[in-house]
Amino acid sequence: MANINDIYRADLTVSEKDTALAMGSGGLEVFATPAMIALMENAAFTLLKNEGSDSVGTEMNVKHTRACLTGSKVYATAKVTSANGNWVNFEVAAFDEKGEIGNGVHTRYIIDAQKFMAKLTK
Repeated sequence: MANINDIYRADLTVSEKDTALAMGSGGLEVFATPAMIALMENAAFTLLKNEGSDSVGTEMNVKHTRACLTGSKVYATAKVTSANGNWVNFEVAAFDEKGEIGNGVHTRYIIDAQKFMAKLTK
């Protein structure tokens, strides 16, 4: 189970597939907000997975505060701020070489993956 202040970092080099233009979330070749959110979510998911827990994201509230170009090296961090039963809350942030590009909060729910998938197929 996750502990308060556990942290994980996920890294990415922004490629053309990660741009707002490619994702359809905008018209420019800059790092897309959906790609930034996915990187943040990946950091939180991987933190829990490394501790032996499968999880699903249930809530994300973020600000994308600065743009960056393709080729930029970016990373996202997820820090556990609270855990209550199967609910885990995170503080998330994303950065490039110049500093922070986004921040927010994220909630995940710990699941049994087989039971979760079985419910969906019934």
